[in-house]
Amino acid sequence: MYVAEYATMDRLASMQTFVFVAEAGSFTAVADRSQVARSAVTRQIAGLEKHLGVKLINRSTRRLSLTAEGAAYLERCRVILNMVDAAESGLAGESAELRGRIRIGLPLHFGLQELLPTLLDFAAEHPAVELVMDIADRRSNLVEEGLDLSIRITARLEEADVVRKLGACRLWTLASPQYLAQHGEPRHPEELRHHGCLVYSNDPEGASWEFLDKSTPVRVPVRGRIVADNGVALCEAAARGMGVTRQPDFIAGPYVKSGRLRPILRRFSGAPLGIYAVLPGNRYVPQRVRGLIERLAAALR
Repeated sequence: MYVAEYATMDRLASMQTFVFVAEAGSFTAVADRSQVARSAVTRQIAGLEKHLGVKLINRSTRRLSLTAEGAAYLERCRVILNMVDAAESGLAGESAELRGRIRIGLPLHFGLQELLPTLLDFAAEHPAVELVMDIADRRSNLVEEGLDLSIRITARLEEADVVRKLGACRLWTLASPQYLAQHGEPRHPEELRHHGCLVYSNDPEGASWEFLDKSTPVRVPVRGRIVADNGVALCEAAARGMGVTRQPDFIAGPYVKSGRLRPILRRFSGAPLGIYAVLPGNRYVPQRVRGLIERLAAALR
């Protein structure tokens, strides 16, 4: 093999290490995962910076951060490494063993309660797959965060989103029996203007709730004393009689079953929310990611 070929392979390995360090924000974490000394990882990044003639990573005792050049180089590295992955997958064929890293973004409650068993089963069945789960109630930027896919529950997709629909759920409007006995049960969404509402802060339209009156959309501004970025917290507040909340059925179900919350305004419920696997639009989708999506779709079907 020629020296140039060795150099190219070494550069690809350095790109992969750089991507890992950028995503982990730590030399030590990458060294531990690769089972090498931390100094080997820092030398590899230093060699890459010397080759490129630019600084990629700002180092401090507390944390690492990418320079502007590092951020631009990171995205180019991802494109190149995805092309390599696509070429290798094409040669290996569809029946080859799934292998490689999958980084998935998951909503907190739905990820833990509904998807985690399937994800762990998938990881157990494919020991050559490395599964990295980012679990948080926020909207992920797949390209900036280096995610292979993100699970999103929404009624509105952005025009540029590349998605596979996995399933659906419904939004319920809920209050406790004690709250309804004290404040009365609203019979129309407009009456919510006069009620204390418990609002989900991560909803870009959280300050208003949309209903359907037959086929006509009705958007009602809502307000209340308690705002949170977690549906369980809002259900718990509602169960204590602190107001009306609006939550998906997979969060509200146990509260309704126990009688702590009661669905209201059911005649005005809108269309189901879609549960989607969202993919970065600028990348090849490896076979391992496609295999995981099919498994999740089967579990939610």
